[in-house]
Amino acid sequence: MAAVRLGNRKFNVPGTPIIRVVVGMVLIIGGMFGFLPVLGFWMLPLGVVVLSVDIHPVRRFRRRVEVWWGRRRQRKRDQRRATVSSSVDPK
Repeated sequence: MAAVRLGNRKFNVPGTPIIRVVVGMVLIIGGMFGFLPVLGFWMLPLGVVVLSVDIHPVRRFRRRVEVWWGRRRQRKRDQRRATVSSSVDPK
């Protein structure tokens, strides 16, 4: 059974590779029509995650986005800590 790791979590992705590719493509196409009821923009990243199990370029793209997002969060966290520590008056 294939699995996808996002952050510290691991999610199992059942099915054969052909089914996973079809489901991933359907999710991405449905996500493009996110303005319609039932369909939503949440389907785009989910489709990319499902496709990343079997398609290497998509896996690299997902990993780059994951690393970028993690670094961005770390930078914001560090800025917040620096702001909080500089706003506290030492007595």
